[in-house]
Amino acid sequence: MHANQEKYQEAFIAYLNKYTVFKEPKNLYEPIKYILSLGGKRLRPVLTLMTCEIFGEDHRSALNAALSVEVFHNFSLIHDDIMDDAPLRRGQQTVHEKWDLNTGILSGDAMLIMAYQMFESYEPSIFQSLAKLFSKTAIEVCEGQQYDIDFETRSDVSIPEYLKMIEYKTAVLVGAAMKMGAIVAKASKQDQEIIYEFGKNLGIAFQLQDDYLDAFGDQEKFGKQVGGDIIENKKTYLFLKALEFSNPTQKEKLVEHYASQSRTSNSKIEDVKKIFIESGSADATKKIISEYTLKAFSILDQLDINTDKKSLLKQFGDQLMTRSV
Repeated sequence: MHANQEKYQEAFIAYLNKYTVFKEPKNLYEPIKYILSLGGKRLRPVLTLMTCEIFGEDHRSALNAALSVEVFHNFSLIHDDIMDDAPLRRGQQTVHEKWDLNTGILSGDAMLIMAYQMFESYEPSIFQSLAKLFSKTAIEVCEGQQYDIDFETRSDVSIPEYLKMIEYKTAVLVGAAMKMGAIVAKASKQDQEIIYEFGKNLGIAFQLQDDYLDAFGDQEKFGKQVGGDIIENKKTYLFLKALEFSNPTQKEKLVEHYASQSRTSNSKIEDVKKIFIESGSADATKKIISEYTLKAFSILDQLDINTDKKSLLKQFGDQLMTRSV
C-alpha cells in the first residue's frame, strides 16, 4: 500500500477506535464494535479522506464523513449476511451467527441511524449536501441488493442488468465516498460530480475484479475460499460471458453445474474455471476491468486540480486493479 494511503488508513482507524467506545445496552453496541473491528481494506473511508485533501482541505475535516461511509457499509454487510445466511465474514463469524438474528437486525438498524448522525458536526449547507447524497446512495444500494436477490432465481440475466446491479450495490458507494470528501472540502459542484463518476467507474472495475479473483485469485492472499461464487451458483460477469461464448457442450455442462446445490465440490470449481478460460470469458472479464479503469482515468482529465494530485488518484486506481486480494 502506498505510504499516503497508510497515513489515511491509520488516521481513520485511530478515529474509529475512539468512536467505538463501549456503551449500554451492550447487546446493541457490542456487535457494532465487533463488525467495525473486523478490518477489511477500509477502502471507502480512505477515499473520503484522500479526496478531501486532494481538494485542498485537511483530511481531518472529513473524518466524520469517512466514518459515516464505513458505518453504513458495515451496516449493509450485517444485513446482507443475514439475507445470504452467511456463516463467515472476513474469516470471522458473522454477527447473526455470533449473536442471533434479532441482534443482527437491530444493531444494523442502529448503525444506519449512526451513519446519519455523523453528519451533525458539519455546517448546515455541508450537512444538507452530505445527507442528500447519502440518502440517494443508500436507496441505490438497497435497489442493487434487491436486483442481486432477484438474479438468484432468474436464468435470463443479461450483462447490462448485471452491470447495473454492481453499479448500485457496490460502485455508487465508492463514488459517494469520494464525493463526500469533495463536499467537505467545498470543491466546485462540477468537481464533485467528476470525482463521483471517477469513483463509480473505479467501483465497477473493483467489483468485476473481485468476481475475477473469486475464481482465479490465490486463496492464501485472497482470504476467502476460491470458487465461492461458483459453489453458490452466483451469476457473475464470468458466468454470463461464459454462457454467451461457450460451445453447446460447454454451455450444457455450465448450466448443469449451476443447477447443482452441492456445497463442496472441487471438481465443480475446476470444471467451471476451465470453461471460463476456454470460452474466452476469463479474458473478456479482464478486458472489461481495464475498460472501466481507463474510463475512470479519462474522467480525471476534466478535474480542476494539479497533475500531482491527479497522479495520486491514478496510482490508487492502478493499485486497485493490480491487486491480488
